[in-house]
Amino acid sequence: MRALSRSLDVALSFAALLLISPVFAFTALAILAKMGTPVLFRQTRIGRNERMFVFYKFRTMTQERDSTGMLLPDERRLTWLGGWLRRLSLDELPQLWNVLKGDMSLVGPRPLLPEYLPRYSRRQRRRHEVLPGITGWAQVNGRNALSWEQKFELDVWYVDHWSLRLDSKILWLTLLKVIRRDGISQHGHATMPEFMGATSLEPRTK
Repeated sequence: MRALSRSLDVALSFAALLLISPVFAFTALAILAKMGTPVLFRQTRIGRNERMFVFYKFRTMTQERDSTGMLLPDERRLTWLGGWLRRLSLDELPQLWNVLKGDMSLVGPRPLLPEYLPRYSRRQRRRHEVLPGITGWAQVNGRNALSWEQKFELDVWYVDHWSLRLDSKILWLTLLKVIRRDGISQHGHATMPEFMGATSLEPRTK
């Protein structure tokens, strides 16, 4: 079943890249005109079995810094174009390349930062037992409007209940979420706030 899932990931991602290539090109040109280079945002993320990989998104924020050289808060750096790209989820399109490379799947827990690893509880860390995804069970059940703990519970539920049927359901629900623009960010934040660590009594990993 996993082999079939991987084959479907490759076929669907390749077809999507061909079909949306005009959208991809227009988005890249708009970012170049509004924010300059680089067009893509690259960052190290954690994948299956906690393997690190380079994650791609369209850039949505400027690199503006304060007088001490520190980056300004996300809400100050998020441009009008960047907000529009996020509302339509167009900033996620370059991750189709991550899917083709085998770093990600179309569906799975969202890949997060390496510095979060020691902050997970043992249960939360199980989210890395499968490939991370462009969309996932947490994304169709609240997306960034959820707390970190809620998202991780949904991620672990997905790991325990994975099936091709569930993935198909998530892809369909994702399309509806994008159309409705639900759960783009957490209340009071332009982006999801940093995960500082598990809040339950379950011990964290080391």
